[in-house]
Amino acid sequence: MKILITQALPDSALAPLRERYSIEVGSQSQPMSREALLEHVREIDGMIPTIADRIDASLLDAAIRLKIIANYGVGYNHIDVDAATERGILVTNTPDVLTDATAELAFALLLATARRIVEGDHRMRSGQFRYWAPLDFLGTEVSGKTLGIVGFGRIGQAMAKRAKAFDMRLLCTTRSPIDPSIGREYGITRVELESLLAQSDFISLHVPLTPETVHRIGSAEFARMKPSAILINTSRGPVVDETALVEALKKGTIAAAGLDVYENEPMMAPGLADLDRVVLLPHIGSATTETRTRMAKMAVANLLEGLGGRIPPNCLNPHAIGRKEQHRR
Repeated sequence: MKILITQALPDSALAPLRERYSIEVGSQSQPMSREALLEHVREIDGMIPTIADRIDASLLDAAIRLKIIANYGVGYNHIDVDAATERGILVTNTPDVLTDATAELAFALLLATARRIVEGDHRMRSGQFRYWAPLDFLGTEVSGKTLGIVGFGRIGQAMAKRAKAFDMRLLCTTRSPIDPSIGREYGITRVELESLLAQSDFISLHVPLTPETVHRIGSAEFARMKPSAILINTSRGPVVDETALVEALKKGTIAAAGLDVYENEPMMAPGLADLDRVVLLPHIGSATTETRTRMAKMAVANLLEGLGGRIPPNCLNPHAIGRKEQHRR
């Protein structure tokens, strides 16, 4: 059997695969091209793609031997799961391993935007710092302020846990009722989105990308926020209307933003990079040695189960089993 890993992963996690299969690993510095993907999928039995790889119906049509796609990541909107299911191809992801890393980064963005850390760093590196001034680089305190958490799953709850240490007042909006014990533990109040936007000093997004969450935060939502509000997004780029965000920041509708994800990644909306009160990171929410290694190990474990004819523990489409021959007919 042949395995394709589209980008370099922590090598220690790949040992179980090397013992059993023929493996090809892509580059560390850039995603595999579409042409290379199409060439490789004709001969592979399993693959570990990343969010940079578009796995659509046309690609899957060429993957006549493919049994399982063990995605390296939690989000899988880059994979056509329905098309994979029709062709009898299992799809898995790596949930629950990047919760702490992503929450830590979200809170780091919150602190960096509140205290203008990146702007201060640039001042020092450019040699422009000459003297201390009482009104220079005034930011806002975090302690005691209101944090609105949009989406209260595992990462949202981990964000609340960190905010509690700063004595923040916590609000959240979520589709499902909050477990009363969790509500008491974090002292969090569930409200509608409109109320959360109006009351919050900081707004942190932790929702998956679905048709309902695309542009969940746009011009109308920015208009409801405080002029002093700071937006943090470590979820998915298209959750925010990035053009509307640039306009809101230019007009002072909101004060600042901290972003790790982008609507048309890796591109940014025109004007975003020119704004001082924005902290921009290159999608590094899970980028710790510990988390990226755990993700790789989970993807490998999923792959091994699927290639062994078993349903992997993190399978998104177990009903795909047995559909391959049916699809060919």
